[in-house]
Amino acid sequence: MKVALIGADGQLGTDLFAALAGHEVVPLFWPKFDVTKPEEAAAVLAEIRPDTVINTAAFHRVDECEDRADMAFAVNAFAVKDLARTCRRLGAALVFFSTDYVFDGRKEMPYLEADLPGPLSVYAASKLAGEHFARAFCDRAFVIRTCGLFGKAGCLEKGRNFVETMLHLASGGRVPIRVVNDQIVTPTPTAELASRIVELISTEAYGLYHMTAEGSCSWYEFARAIFEIAGMDSGIAVPVDSAAFGSKARRPAYSVLENAKMKKLGLTPFSEWRSALEVYLSEKGLAK
Repeated sequence: MKVALIGADGQLGTDLFAALAGHEVVPLFWPKFDVTKPEEAAAVLAEIRPDTVINTAAFHRVDECEDRADMAFAVNAFAVKDLARTCRRLGAALVFFSTDYVFDGRKEMPYLEADLPGPLSVYAASKLAGEHFARAFCDRAFVIRTCGLFGKAGCLEKGRNFVETMLHLASGGRVPIRVVNDQIVTPTPTAELASRIVELISTEAYGLYHMTAEGSCSWYEFARAIFEIAGMDSGIAVPVDSAAFGSKARRPAYSVLENAKMKKLGLTPFSEWRSALEVYLSEKGLAK
């Protein structure tokens, strides 16, 4: 299979590139490949002639999206529409990544793919629009909702993932570290997500999927687990509510996803989030 991998040097893209070993992968990097320049992007993809286009490009600084809605929709929605049209023209499949934030958090039990979204922020709305564009303009689209990604490469867009941010703050002596305790999520390792994506694209089971690690926790509980596994004092994390940060964008209080469709399809199950975190920190030489 020939794969055009957009954002191959990002956190998820790095693990996807590794997981796709054995396939012909053409890595595409910003700014040379810019999804917001549709004619140029289409010309590059037409020359590659991929079987599958995996798009990891995103504008996901959630609070900044509130002030830069034009950029959020340009990258997360309108660029996806153009990629979907190009993929349909080339006969290629498209993989688009969405977010748990498309839900409003009122359900208080894991969300299924069939549950009605209710985005609370510009970021979430732009991602939901991207979902609709991907599926409307490409009949061979895989739309993946995921949550709380952490991977070895770190997040280019945000600077660091949550794990690296917590360890950086602790090592710098910036304690106590305030962490929100009223948002329930599922931290998910990009290494596992990448391997499940490779399984998925080998099928023709196109559509919308939830793909996260198993279990759930608050960001505060996640921080405590990071410090415990790293052999640090977990007490340096202090729980606060979301209002303490005065964030511009609203986040859902509960955005845990149930991987119902991928389980039905028979893909390899994800690990429980804490077990995955232990593996991650061990591989980085940070587990004590």
